[in-house]
Amino acid sequence: MANDSNKKFVEQLFNELMNSKNLSSVEKFIDPKFQHHGIPNAKGGINGFKDTLNNFLTAFPDFKLVTENFISEGDLVATRGYFTGTNKGSFMGAPVTGKKVRAEYIDVWKIKNGKAVENWVQMDSVGIMEQLGLVQAPEHA
Repeated sequence: MANDSNKKFVEQLFNELMNSKNLSSVEKFIDPKFQHHGIPNAKGGINGFKDTLNNFLTAFPDFKLVTENFISEGDLVATRGYFTGTNKGSFMGAPVTGKKVRAEYIDVWKIKNGKAVENWVQMDSVGIMEQLGLVQAPEHA
């Protein structure tokens, strides 16, 4: 079944690339024409994906991705979960704070010919900045 194989592919991508921090296997998962949507200033292709992932791993060296749901249909796989990490490097141009974060995300991966060709991601960037102490949460009346 394509749905099951695509779901397993994304699970492996998350475990081998992101959680194991194995950037040498990026070409195994990412298509040369890969497009990233939803991450500010993200570049496409294999090197663009490496740069985006490296930015997260530099900012949060203990980065851990936890996926709570996978939904697969056709060539698309949607995931929902969160990541945790301790800020030890600059993140989105912000100074290092040393604070821990937990940020929720939802993303969709498009898989073609056994490689990721597109990714759309939405994550709680404001929540990350609040947890890092870089912005103040609005007061509610």
